[in-house]
Amino acid sequence: MEKKSILVTWDFTEVSEYALQHAIRLAKIVDNDITIIHIVKNSKESASAQKKLEDVAFESDIKYSIKPSVIVKEGTIFTTISEVAAEIEANMVIMGTHGIKGMQKLTGSWALKVIAGSMVPFVVVQSPPSESPFNKIVVPINFKNENKEQIPWVIYLARYYRSEILFFKDAVKDDHINMKINRNLMFAKKMLNQYNIKYDILENRSNLKYADATIAFAKENNADTIVVMTTKNIGIKDYMM
Repeated sequence: MEKKSILVTWDFTEVSEYALQHAIRLAKIVDNDITIIHIVKNSKESASAQKKLEDVAFESDIKYSIKPSVIVKEGTIFTTISEVAAEIEANMVIMGTHGIKGMQKLTGSWALKVIAGSMVPFVVVQSPPSESPFNKIVVPINFKNENKEQIPWVIYLARYYRSEILFFKDAVKDDHINMKINRNLMFAKKMLNQYNIKYDILENRSNLKYADATIAFAKENNADTIVVMTTKNIGIKDYMM
């Protein structure tokens, strides 16, 4: 059976190296291959980029004992990365992002534009992997159906990293919406219980909007990541509102 691959975006910067380090750690745990992709604006840049990318793969083999496959593709980061991820049936995409750290700085940025609409899960990183890169994972629970779609990936991360899941439940006064929220929460609990995954459930009791409250909650609990679903032209705040 052919191994699945983790796709790593590469722009020859430090955060690309961080993304590769995360991919290598995960690949060793889940027995995946690694593929590095670099996007060029035109075909004239392809040969030079291919050589540089092959050097990166060679260095990775020496440093980490894993030699990634390399892909140089003409196109745009906003569509080509997701297209290639689908073509090679990547397990996930790991992407380094620049700028000030914090989820609020990611919201609305180019990184979210790359992610939106992809059928393949993205992990966005800004720093090297820690000793336990996904020790605590925040999972927002609201009334939307997308909540259920993200649970298999929550389980995937939690099982391999032995993560603790922190469900953050939206607080609403509408009984009908609250019923939908509780239904999504019951589904999530049932799924995690099947795999004996540790979790806790907390409710938004702040006066902040749900998106802002979720980010604040993640910070307060020293969470390592927030798992959300996105679709084309919709941002993280739209999914949490």
